[in-house]
Amino acid sequence: MANFGESLIMLLPSTTEIQFLSHQILQEKKVELGILRLDKIHNQVSGNKFFKLKYNLKEAKRLGKKTILTFGGAYSNHIYATAAAAKLAGLNSIGIIRGDGFDENNPTLSYGRNQGMNLHFVDREKYRAKTSKQFLEELKGIFGDFYLIPEGGTNHFAIQGTKEILTSSTHESTHICTSVGTGGTFVGLATSIRSGQELLGFSSLKGEFIRDEIQALLKEFEINPQGKIELITQYHFGGYAKWKPELIEFLHWFHSEFGIAIDPVYTGKMAYGIWELFKKDYFPPNSKILMIHTGGLQGNLGFVQRTGIAIPLG
Repeated sequence: MANFGESLIMLLPSTTEIQFLSHQILQEKKVELGILRLDKIHNQVSGNKFFKLKYNLKEAKRLGKKTILTFGGAYSNHIYATAAAAKLAGLNSIGIIRGDGFDENNPTLSYGRNQGMNLHFVDREKYRAKTSKQFLEELKGIFGDFYLIPEGGTNHFAIQGTKEILTSSTHESTHICTSVGTGGTFVGLATSIRSGQELLGFSSLKGEFIRDEIQALLKEFEINPQGKIELITQYHFGGYAKWKPELIEFLHWFHSEFGIAIDPVYTGKMAYGIWELFKKDYFPPNSKILMIHTGGLQGNLGFVQRTGIAIPLG
């Protein structure tokens, strides 16, 4: 297990588990499918959040910062992971939360508070100003000095971390699939894919704007992928955190078929999209597909409480 202790060595396991799946459609299409179990990397800071936070925390320590400040919604995986990682690293944490106030029944916020995170609630209009200099100066006036991690964690240090997701164990993959939110994981993977590999990003957001945002990140961080990259934008189910009955049915089917819980916001939508692409013969015969499980299972309990709809919890 990785360590976020005082030394901040934070070494990954020597191998990240790839679980190969068996199903009739894979045999029919003559393809191989493995799932990279990033959800099992750390019991508190799981999935892609581990990689996004790794170098941010090291930088905060290097700068002598005592406090991390970041942004997120009331059920945010990023808020949950940052609260845990900051505590493990011996840092204070502040979460600027989009919402009306603390709800003791919210498992994400309750966990964050139990980890010592100072939760500060703002309305949606105020939250939209989260990147403005004026709002950040206002927050400094309230909380004092802090190390800023943006919403979702995507910045230079996050990309430095997410490019480490792919290792020698993934070099034989022809297609690498990941969900896309703020784009940090996708861009980090784009940094490390090899010639002959195709990176597919399944957007959890409604709209084509994500293409421009990804291109802007690639340009900002001067990334020129060796392999092919492609964004898949038709499996968002209405937009971020939106869902439809067929997605819920798929989550249950996937868990019963493979014994793996996935979330309805990110990995679930990607997995659904991959299965649809199988049906459309998107992947040529002999393809070796790697599906990245980016964690986020902490949010499943919140989904159940919020909607009253049962889904596999983990």
